[in-house]
Amino acid sequence: MQAMSLAAPGGIDQLALVDVEPRAPSSHEIQVAIKASSLNFHDYAVVVGLIPAADGRIPMSDGAGVVTAVGDAVSDFSVGDNVISHFFPKWFSGRPTAACLQGVPGDHVDGFAAQSVTMPAAAFSRSPKNLSHIEAATLSCAGLTAWRALCVETDLKPGDWVLVQGSGGVSVFALQFARMMGCRVIATSSSDAKLERLKELGAEHLINYRENSDWGTTAFEMTGGKGVDLVVEVGGPGNLPNSVNALAVDGCISLIGVLTGFAGEVPTAALMTKNGRLSGITVGSHSDQFAMSSAVEAHDLKPVIDCSMPLEALGEAFRHQESQKHFGKICVEL
Repeated sequence: MQAMSLAAPGGIDQLALVDVEPRAPSSHEIQVAIKASSLNFHDYAVVVGLIPAADGRIPMSDGAGVVTAVGDAVSDFSVGDNVISHFFPKWFSGRPTAACLQGVPGDHVDGFAAQSVTMPAAAFSRSPKNLSHIEAATLSCAGLTAWRALCVETDLKPGDWVLVQGSGGVSVFALQFARMMGCRVIATSSSDAKLERLKELGAEHLINYRENSDWGTTAFEMTGGKGVDLVVEVGGPGNLPNSVNALAVDGCISLIGVLTGFAGEVPTAALMTKNGRLSGITVGSHSDQFAMSSAVEAHDLKPVIDCSMPLEALGEAFRHQESQKHFGKICVEL
């Protein structure tokens, strides 16, 4: 089979297509023919060396495919089942612990930039029946991160306000899930063209943050002076003052990304005055993924895909991600 290997210390030019021998599953493992993967910022960080990985690591944390063999102790899957990967194979349910956040594919262990993988059965769940492989491959990281922000870390109700930032995978999923739940959405972007696409997906109010540096106050006013109940924060420290300004009393900021930097000032007095919560989020558990997949299937929700490229063009896909011109998810088909 073919796989994409990353030479240490990383860099997009250090990706190389290699031949790898498939491995038969042991008792508690399954073998999966990977049909699709999708790019996340985490994968980019591994590939460019921001997150150090072992020499020869096979990247990509998202995988969707078909079971081709099962170990003799596996009862949850059969040959022919469509499956998707878990970002955290050891986090089954409940709150995260240091131990359950280990074993991330494409980082701690080899990932899904490979035509076939053999992993513990616990590293997979069933794919929603309404999705193709390429659509399902967008769920395990970006989809689940957005789901946890809206449905696990907060107690949103129909009519509540959600603010999403930009048009990357997590933000678009957050918009889709919010509308599915009956929430009202304010979307920000630096592109008027992307804002129009966010409007088509259900965003009620639009803010171009390049033209409006005080967008947090504007968002607060758009809610009639109530404030937003949840900010899906993908920008990080550079955005936090505006995000706090936008927040309602007892609102939550789900900190998901650090696109504006890894450290910065937090307006602690304003956050305290609003009794606001700042909740760091890294993806979610198996039980969270089961709930998300059930909702995706029940509502026939379709992930937004910017483009798809073949495995051999993985480097080109990362450069497209680097340009920040995409809307939704960038995918790879194997």
